[in-house]
Amino acid sequence: MQKIISYPISVVYYLAFGLCLLIFHPIQWVCLNIFGYQAHKKSVDYLNFFLGKCTNILGTTYRFENRDLIPKDVPVIFVANHQSLYDIVGIIWYLRRSHPKFVSKKELGEGIPSVSYNLRHGGSVLIDRKDPKQALPAIKGLGEYIEKNKRSAVIFPEGTRSKNGVPKQFSESGLKILCKYAPSAYIVPISINNSWKMVRFGPFPMGLGNKLRFTIHEPIAVKNYSFSEIMEKTENAVVQGIKN
Repeated sequence: MQKIISYPISVVYYLAFGLCLLIFHPIQWVCLNIFGYQAHKKSVDYLNFFLGKCTNILGTTYRFENRDLIPKDVPVIFVANHQSLYDIVGIIWYLRRSHPKFVSKKELGEGIPSVSYNLRHGGSVLIDRKDPKQALPAIKGLGEYIEKNKRSAVIFPEGTRSKNGVPKQFSESGLKILCKYAPSAYIVPISINNSWKMVRFGPFPMGLGNKLRFTIHEPIAVKNYSFSEIMEKTENAVVQGIKN
């Protein structure tokens, strides 16, 4: 029944969502090219605020737990499971004070109004998952960037989205590089729940009435542990916080 009801609601949602992307694309360009980084960041923040409001049409709500645990004035590496693009909408808006930058696949860098522009010009890195030689220096650059500017990187070590909420095995390579080149950073694990239900039927129609929950766990200082310990602590925190 939900799927049938969702068809007309999803049409309204996609119209609103697409309109936001089209409106904010030139706004981003103006903000970046005339006013600089801070103005561009604000435009991206509010783009995602409105994208989140679009999902309210579907009955979607967002809840972030323990944001007070996030360290301030230090580099941060957010490590989370990945369930849908709505993970990113929530993270950009609700964690905006940390200036989150993403490790994203290169395909997202072209053809999507607003989204592609931000990925190319907002400090995130685009990697070719089929070409590790290209990915390594890109992630290294992101690590150096957050170390220098005391901003944050977001990495989804599963490498791809979970379609049923069950986490996939974490890959070490990207996180290991970030830790090496941002040695004063803190790892902040995040468990994301119910985001996959937004696309349980595929891209159309959308799932209705979902309560997205983001649980932030205790930070882990990179300098205090070996990488194997960091990996174990991080993956355990994320996985244990996932409720299916």
